[in-house]
Amino acid sequence: MNKIDRIRPSRRSLLKGAGALVVGFHLAPKGALAQAAATPAQTPEINAWVVVHPDDRIVLRMARSEMGQGTRTGLCQMIAEELHCDWSRIETEYVTPGQSLARNRAWGNFLTAGSQGIRQSQDYVRRGGAAARIMLIEAAASQWGVPAAECSARDSVVTHAPTGRTLRYGQLAAAAARLTPPNPVPLKDPREWTVIGQSKPRLDTAAKTTGALVYGADLKMPGMLVAVPRRCPVFGGRVKSFDAAAVRNRPGVRHVLAVGENAVAVVADTFWQAKTALDALPVEWDGGENARVSSATIDARLTEGLDAAEAFVGNSQGDARAAIAGAARKVEAVYSYPFQNHAPMEPMNATVVWTPQRCDVWCPTQNGEAALVAASQAAGLPQQQCDIHRMDLGGGFGRRTTHDWLADAVLIARQVPGVPIKTMWTREEDMVQGRYHPVTKCKLTAGLDANGEVTGLHMRISGQSILSFVFPNALQNGRDPVQFQGLNASGAESAIGYTFPNLLIDHAMRNTHVPPHFWRGVNHNQNAIYLECFLDEVAHATNQDPLALRRKLMANHPKHRAVLDAVAERIGWGGPLPAGVQGRGIAQQMGFGSYVAAAAEVSVSPRGELTIHRIVAATDCGVAVNPKQIEMQVEGSFVYGLSALLYGECTVKDGAIEQTNFDTYNVLRLAEMPKVETIVMPSGGFWGGVGEPTIMVAAPAVLNAIFAATGKRIRSVPLKDQDLRRA
Repeated sequence: MNKIDRIRPSRRSLLKGAGALVVGFHLAPKGALAQAAATPAQTPEINAWVVVHPDDRIVLRMARSEMGQGTRTGLCQMIAEELHCDWSRIETEYVTPGQSLARNRAWGNFLTAGSQGIRQSQDYVRRGGAAARIMLIEAAASQWGVPAAECSARDSVVTHAPTGRTLRYGQLAAAAARLTPPNPVPLKDPREWTVIGQSKPRLDTAAKTTGALVYGADLKMPGMLVAVPRRCPVFGGRVKSFDAAAVRNRPGVRHVLAVGENAVAVVADTFWQAKTALDALPVEWDGGENARVSSATIDARLTEGLDAAEAFVGNSQGDARAAIAGAARKVEAVYSYPFQNHAPMEPMNATVVWTPQRCDVWCPTQNGEAALVAASQAAGLPQQQCDIHRMDLGGGFGRRTTHDWLADAVLIARQVPGVPIKTMWTREEDMVQGRYHPVTKCKLTAGLDANGEVTGLHMRISGQSILSFVFPNALQNGRDPVQFQGLNASGAESAIGYTFPNLLIDHAMRNTHVPPHFWRGVNHNQNAIYLECFLDEVAHATNQDPLALRRKLMANHPKHRAVLDAVAERIGWGGPLPAGVQGRGIAQQMGFGSYVAAAAEVSVSPRGELTIHRIVAATDCGVAVNPKQIEMQVEGSFVYGLSALLYGECTVKDGAIEQTNFDTYNVLRLAEMPKVETIVMPSGGFWGGVGEPTIMVAAPAVLNAIFAATGKRIRSVPLKDQDLRRA
């Protein structure tokens, strides 16, 4: 199925009258599953999850986005598990948020972030497959004049057990579409699963291998022009003036435009013509007061917050301040974590056709519904007159959950009505106009008794709040609950995993003009470093084994302890080091519904050159939909997490981000990648995420291993700025 055909609205007309079965339902306002009437074959576009064509092709419709994490394949496995269809005949297509809006959000949540693409969809997509299977069986039973209980389905074929008669799904589609969907829809017992839990190959591998897969940056349309924008390099700044006449007559240039108050753009026949003209365009920027901000001024503000009198409390048990004040001994350390860029390989882009009556957008987005809202607002049109046609993403990592880039693309297209305008950011624009991992610092203080046991722990975090920028209405009396990821007392999404007799974790909110956003792993990344590395400090200060200390504090947290024990056993904790290895480190964390741990082996040369030899990672995500895909996600998350540890840092000068490309914002190279061993250990009974959790334990495991190897404690990243030579 051609990608472009799938995303164009005219796709609907291709299905009309095709005799296809479409099964749909919508999420009721309170989240309960409500069954909608089956759609007649003549109008198959109604509220559909499953489409069965007369030739037995199965089209499964997706609300969540695919960005390399395997969500498409995992969702199909869950639908196919209940549908009992022929896996080899499966195709997929994206539904649009406009279609969903017209049907009372029939497809539910489009957000693909927070490792929730599968775990937040699993119930209703499985019920979609189950409903389709039941209706197909009922259609066959009706045609044969037999009880449905005598029939069963397998591999897209319904069989009547007593007589052996069979009918293919494609033969039953039209009749099944006229039936009323079952209510309620029963689901299979997990013990009966034959598709969920299997390492099915990725459905998009072939298209990626052949180059047939069309990303947003690849999209071409007849008569399309290309726009390249540039914003004020200082966040919050504006365009003071620009001289359009200086470049208007350059080859291929069609338009030189103002984009709101803070950007300009050149529209040309090709990307290169637009970019080179934009490079030559005289622009005067007004950065305002923010132009005075630097990394040094931001750091000073965060440092002040470490000892501020007021802070938002995230987790409290007993009286930590009193316990520390009366302790026989104290251990204290200050850690810091920088701004970091999402830096996806595919820069921000969107293709827009705007007219006074309608606005259509083709783009890679992690949230089609939010993209629709952004497009509608920029287009000056109701959402019902707009739509988002999603493309696969060339990387997202959280950056494409926000749509500042899409809004600019619509504002540009609005000035060139009726013409397809592809707005392409340059790599440099993508780097300096990002939404960044928040900058924070943390002071940790532990009180110890005479036996070296922890009597109290205080973690003071000072730094940015993501919610205050992205969703200020979600703040809880000014407090950002997301700040405390991995540090909460309990909860399905994030629990600390340790029991301290007295504990205080609080946050002095210190926001900057640099916009923060959700970045793969979010606040778990720095919180895991802060806590897991500090626990190592406590262990070494009290002559305890780091694993033994953790296990003692985990007595009431068996799932945390299970993954920690798994990596410790696999890495050979406490045993002799392999040849060339100088130190081991360990870390654990719980987040996005999953329990994860990592153990690393490293060495550091006399010149301070780090080699990460091996990382063992354990994941308990409850249900493992596709174990092989989980392994790939773990490995990929370590590439991302170790890149951040080694190189990821964005600095600020004169109010602007200094790193403008991969020459100044490096990423992990193949030769630097350690051997990764993944332990998938689903304990069942819950649905955890996979794409983000393991990233958060990579850095602290390596940092703890560096200390074991060198005796040097690194409390600030990235490592490119640190001297790793033995202490």
